[in-house]
Amino acid sequence: MLPDIYRETLARYWGFTSFRPMQEEIIDSVVSGKDVVGLLPTGGGKSITYQLPPVAGEGLCLVITPLIALMKDQVARLKSMNIKAMAIHSGMTREEVEISLDNCLYGDYRLLYVSPERLQTPLFRARLPRFNFTMVAIDEAHCISQWGYDFRPSYLHIADIRDMTGDEVPFLALTATATPQVVKDIISRLKMKSPRVLQTSFRRSNITYVVREVEDKSAYILRSLKKEKGSGIIYVSSRKRSKEVAEMLVTNGIRADFYHAGLPQEMRDRKQHAWTTGAVSVIVATNAFGMGIDKADVRFVIHWDCPDSIEAYYQESGRAGRDGKPAYAVLLWSQDEKRKLAESVKIKFPPVEKIKDIYEAIGNFYQLPVGSGKNSVHDFDLWKFVTAFRFSVTETYNSLNFLQKEGYLEFTDEINNPSRVHFVVSRDDLYKFQVANEEYDRFIKLLLRTYSGMFSEFVPINEEAMAGRSGMTREAIYQFLLRLASQGIIHFIPGKKSPLVIFTEERLDRDHLQISPDLYLKVKERYLERVTMITGYAENTTRCRLAFLTGYFGEETGRCGMCDTCQERNELDLSKYEFDLIIEKIKDIISGNPMRPEELTDAMDLPQEKSVRVIRWLLDHEKLHYDEENRLSWKH
Repeated sequence: MLPDIYRETLARYWGFTSFRPMQEEIIDSVVSGKDVVGLLPTGGGKSITYQLPPVAGEGLCLVITPLIALMKDQVARLKSMNIKAMAIHSGMTREEVEISLDNCLYGDYRLLYVSPERLQTPLFRARLPRFNFTMVAIDEAHCISQWGYDFRPSYLHIADIRDMTGDEVPFLALTATATPQVVKDIISRLKMKSPRVLQTSFRRSNITYVVREVEDKSAYILRSLKKEKGSGIIYVSSRKRSKEVAEMLVTNGIRADFYHAGLPQEMRDRKQHAWTTGAVSVIVATNAFGMGIDKADVRFVIHWDCPDSIEAYYQESGRAGRDGKPAYAVLLWSQDEKRKLAESVKIKFPPVEKIKDIYEAIGNFYQLPVGSGKNSVHDFDLWKFVTAFRFSVTETYNSLNFLQKEGYLEFTDEINNPSRVHFVVSRDDLYKFQVANEEYDRFIKLLLRTYSGMFSEFVPINEEAMAGRSGMTREAIYQFLLRLASQGIIHFIPGKKSPLVIFTEERLDRDHLQISPDLYLKVKERYLERVTMITGYAENTTRCRLAFLTGYFGEETGRCGMCDTCQERNELDLSKYEFDLIIEKIKDIISGNPMRPEELTDAMDLPQEKSVRVIRWLLDHEKLHYDEENRLSWKH
C-alpha cells in the first residue's frame, strides 16, 4: 500500500482523487525498488507511473522515449504545474545540452527526459554517474525488441546505464502494445531481475469493433456520420487523402478538418485544439495524429486505410471511448486494400544495394569523410535530398528506416524547435547594460516580463506573441534578439522546423556497410507476419473481433457480443455454449468423412432446427463446402 503522500501529490498536482487501473500497483512496485514491465493501453495513464514517484519522493527520474514531440509536450505540461523537468534530444545544441545537464545535477529537478540515441554521447555518459537517479523509465519499451513492430537499436544500449546507476535503481518499462514474446525480450534486454509484469486487460469492452467491406468508402462514411453525431477520427494513409476526405465531409455539411505531419506546428496545434474543444467534430488524419491526445469522448475511430499491423490498429482504434461510454472502431476493407498491403512489403524493403546507395548519398550530402561523423546531428530536407540524387521519396524513407534498424543512424520526424534565449550575463550586469543602452531597455523589460527562467536555462520564446504584446513587428523582435546576442548579452538560437539525421556510428565506406542478409530477411519476415495477421483480422468472419485482438496479445477472452461477427452469430438465437458445441460436433463427425446435410443432421443427435441454422451459417462463411457428390466437408 502506497503512503498517503502519493495520493496527496496525485490530487495536488494532477487533480485526481484516485488512481486508474494498475497505476498504483506499478508505482508501489517501483518505489519498493522492483523492476517492472507495465502494459497499459493507449490513454491508460502511463506517464503518471513515472512522473508521480519523483515528485512525491526524492531524487531524479530518467525517462527514455523516442517521441520528441511527446517529450516536449510533457515537459511543458510539468513546468506549467510547477514541477521541474528537462528534456534532452537531438534538436539541441551542445551548449543547451550542457546547461540542461548541469541544471539537473544542481537544480532540484524531478524528471530528465532523454531520447535514446543521446544516451551514447560522450557528453551524457561523462555526467551520468553523478546523477542521483531513483528510477529509470523506458517509454515505448517494445522498441527494444526485434520482435516488436518498431525496433530501434539505440534502445539496446539502455541496459548499459545499469553499470553506472547500480542495480538498486529500478527500471520501469512501459508499452501499450506488446505480445508475450516482446515482453520476454524486454525483460532480457534490460537485464531485469525478477521483474513484476503488471498489465491491465487488453479487452476494451465499451468499443464495438466492426469491419465493413465497401467499395465506395465516401458513401459509407457519409451514411455513418449522419447517424453518429459525436466526435471522431478518420485515419488515412497519406497526407493528400487527409485533405481530400476532409473537404468531401465539409462539402456534405460535416464539421471536419485534416491533420498531418507536413503542416506547420502552429496550424497543427490550432487544428487539434479545434477538434478537442468540439469546434470541429471529425478530424481526418495520418498516424501523426495521436500522441498526447487527451480527449475522452471520442465516439468513433474509422480507418479508411488499413494499418500494416495489429499493434498499430489496436493503438489507433483505442483512442475511441476513453470515457468508458459506447464507441465504435470501424475498419473499411476491400480487395484493393488487401492488394495494397501485400505490395507494401516490396515498398517497405528496398533492395540492399539501393539502401547502400542512399547511405552513401547521405554521407556525400553532408560532406562527411569516411571514418568521421559519429554522434553528429544534421537537419534533413527530404525533398532537397531526393531531388539532388534523383531518388524516390518512398524508397528513401524506407531505406532510412532500415538503416535505423541496423543501428547506423537515427532518423526523426520533423521537430518543431522554437527560438530559445538564455541570458549569459548576471542580473547586475544586465541592469548596467540597460542603463548604458537605453534603446534596448524597453525590449529587455518586455523579454523579462514575458518569460522567466532565462538566467538559468534556455527558454523557448515566441517572436509572434512578443510582437503582438509590444506593437512591434516580428522582424523588429528578431533583430533585437540578434543584436543582443552579438553584444554577448544573450545566447539566441533561432527557431526551425526540420527532420534530423543522426549518425550513431562514424560514416563507413560502402564495402564495410554490413546489411546482414539474415537480418534483412528476418525483419522482412516479421513484417510479413504482421501484415498477414491484420489481413486475417479484416477477412475473419467467424471469430469475435475483440477476442481476435486480445488473443494476438496473449490474452484469451470470451466473445464481446457486440462486434459484427458476434452480431451475425447472435441472429442464430444460440448461446455461445450451444454454438461452439454444435460446431465441434460437426467438425468431429465430418472430419475425413464427408456426408450429405440430412445425414449430418441425423448424426448430430441435437435439435435439428439448431443444427441446420449453424450448418447454413458455416456455409455462408465458407467454413463448410459441398464436394462434387453434394456432400459437406470442412474447408481447411
